[in-house]
Amino acid sequence: MGVSRQQAAENRNAIVAAAEKLFRERGVDGVGLAELMKAAGFTQGGFYNHFASKDALVAAVLEKAMEDGGNVFASIVEGARSANADPVKQRIQWYLSPEHRGNINEGCPLSGFVGDARRFDDVARGTYVDGLATNLEHFAKVIEETDGVSEGSRRKAITLFSQMIGTLLLSRAVADVDPALADEILDEGRQHLLTAVDRQPEIQSRGHSRRR
Repeated sequence: MGVSRQQAAENRNAIVAAAEKLFRERGVDGVGLAELMKAAGFTQGGFYNHFASKDALVAAVLEKAMEDGGNVFASIVEGARSANADPVKQRIQWYLSPEHRGNINEGCPLSGFVGDARRFDDVARGTYVDGLATNLEHFAKVIEETDGVSEGSRRKAITLFSQMIGTLLLSRAVADVDPALADEILDEGRQHLLTAVDRQPEIQSRGHSRRR
């Protein structure tokens, strides 16, 4: 008896989920198909019933991860607005929190896969680039709505997010060896960005006043 369409879709999703976890933990090149399929609960021979190649699987993992990451960002913004809080600050605080630092398996995919991105094939790399571009576009829109100023919102989004990723990755890199240093990096980076966000509207306001 053949596998139903629904079961085939569920099997494919299980492979993608197992692959995402392993890829995030050890990098794409550090995971073989035999290990991956075993983690998903299948034999290696069944892989090609779902994917033409490992590259095709990587692209599928990236597509799912970017969609999930976008949903998390949207929920942070919605939650901040519901609580009458600053969504830009909320995102910085969440992104540079010990909880997010430790959540490698389900954290931001842009930081989770940044080390592998340049080695992806064209399709997977394109998916990563699209995810980054969409993230920056949405972040810039939130900044524009929060500050009430459209000028410079994209530049600010790029600057903030680049610093957020750098701080997170550096803190993660040393967390197992020197937890105190990891916390210091995370805390200082977070405080610096929150202070910068506080100062930016004031600077913009002074600039508009001078132009009048």
